[in-house]
Amino acid sequence: MALDDDVRNLARNATFAEFEPEALRLLAFSAETHILRAGDVLFRRGDSADSGYIVLSGSIALTAQDDGSAAERIAGPQSLIGDLAMIAETQRQATAIAREPSSVLKISRTLFHRILREFPQSAERLRRQMAKSLQSFVGDLLRSQALKG
Repeated sequence: MALDDDVRNLARNATFAEFEPEALRLLAFSAETHILRAGDVLFRRGDSADSGYIVLSGSIALTAQDDGSAAERIAGPQSLIGDLAMIAETQRQATAIAREPSSVLKISRTLFHRILREFPQSAERLRRQMAKSLQSFVGDLLRSQALKG
């Protein structure tokens, strides 16, 4: 896939949509592309996580089961898997298995931090987006608790 295609795929993801074009270009250029066959395991639940993945093509099943049965979520093109791992040390909470021939762009924590340092305006936009998402999540949680009580 061409660099410009990778940049367009990154820009279609909500996490990266507000990033500067130069930041997306560096991210796409520096990230690793992985090609998966149907049934290939991208990572397993409990693995140490040091990167996130953008699905470029195909689909990835995320499940708590190591054999891929009972997929809890299907990640398709432009989906970001493992976003927290790009920010902080963590462990994989699910096993990710390609459901069909797929390709992903691996974004390491080191690369992501470099992008945030070199493009502070993109970092600030991401911070605002994350704050908004967290506020929405807390609001949903409070409403859910109020319904139960």
